Amino acid sequence: MATDSHHHGEECRRIFALLSEYLDAELPAETCDEIEAHLSDCPPCLEFLESLRRTVELCRSLEPGEMPAPLSEQVRAELRQLYERALHGRTAGDAR
Repeated sequence: MATDSHHHGEECRRIFALLSEYLDAELPAETCDEIEAHLSDCPPCLEFLESLRRTVELCRSLEPGEMPAPLSEQVRAELRQLYERALHGRTAGDAR
């Protein structure tokens, strides 16, 4: 029985590796049939597929945003100073 569950784990890992391509319809029909047969008897893999499907749908529904402008040198210098002060303060506080 341990051999069956070990084999089943290997099969699940193989299926997981193919699910993204499966959702994108990029696999041969024979491979899709194998995946569907596995999914019909494996609730954890089916649950993972549904989660992946929802994630893909959410990502596709997002509008591409504008990239923020890079930080100016002045802002970078100020952030660096604040970081160094905070780091120094933490080090000094640790020594107490």
